[in-house]
Amino acid sequence: MRQRLSVDAYLEGILSGDRVILSRGITLIESKLKNDRQLAGELLNKLLPATGKSLRIGITGVPGVGKSSFIETFGKHLTSLDKKIAVLTIDPSSKKSGGSILADKTRMENLAHDPLAYIRPSASGLSLGGVARNTRETMLLCEAAGYEIIIIETVGVGQSETLVRGMSDFFLLLMLAGAGDELQGIKKGIMEMADAVAINKADGKNKVAAQQAVGEYQKALHLFPKSDSEFATHVVTCSALENTGISELWELIREYQNLTTKNGFFEKNRRNQNLEWMHDHIRQTLVDQFYENASMKKALKSTEKLVSNGKELPLAAAQRMLEIFLKTKS
Repeated sequence: MRQRLSVDAYLEGILSGDRVILSRGITLIESKLKNDRQLAGELLNKLLPATGKSLRIGITGVPGVGKSSFIETFGKHLTSLDKKIAVLTIDPSSKKSGGSILADKTRMENLAHDPLAYIRPSASGLSLGGVARNTRETMLLCEAAGYEIIIIETVGVGQSETLVRGMSDFFLLLMLAGAGDELQGIKKGIMEMADAVAINKADGKNKVAAQQAVGEYQKALHLFPKSDSEFATHVVTCSALENTGISELWELIREYQNLTTKNGFFEKNRRNQNLEWMHDHIRQTLVDQFYENASMKKALKSTEKLVSNGKELPLAAAQRMLEIFLKTKS
């Protein structure tokens, strides 16, 4: 195993934009080892003054919508404007083996070789929300390394893939046209959170269907309450294949950023996200402490047998386990 660096070595490397040290720093914060967690905490505290200056864009979409192709085309447009971008991609992990493919770099080969772009794939692990457990911390490291735009790609879309909204400034929902009833393919909750809906693959024979889909989504969005950001959710078409609608979408994001910066929503949203992060960390830490507790591990084995054999109700067993846990902490 490669030896960990000192906090100052990580700090100096990341602040100077060293991509190798940045990658090693992200590996550090993803580690579950106790010593690494402590080192990661020190590093994040020292990096904090250099964070928070980027624009964070969350991207999600239905299966087959072409998220990776879109992000590559969109990312290349941003780097053509001399923007430094970091793409944080999340691969789903197998519940059986815990493994993931982590193949996003191969799906974004052109962007991966762009000197202004940094792509970091991470496994989602057992985390919900379509993001990895340490996505927020990874984002801070990338900001400290000087990346102006952070793109967060979720594993997919559904009821649990909404956490990314709580860590991004602009939330983009990618959709397809001509795949049946478009409004049935997406959860209402995500539609309400989207700052823009982009109908991707609006090329060739799909152009007409894409324009029809725009009308359908615009009608649906009129039924939703007005956003606190005061920005009306836009529905647009784009094609990653033909590189159309990409520059217009970037201008739309810039328009959103300018509006929300002026009306104070941008900063308010960031403050609320920090509070969410704190509470999420409290919940996760309590879960970790529960399952890492030696007494609980022993008690759980016998309790799991009772529950699986139908001799104790799951709720009653859970309550009993929690009571035992609280006694070990008192």
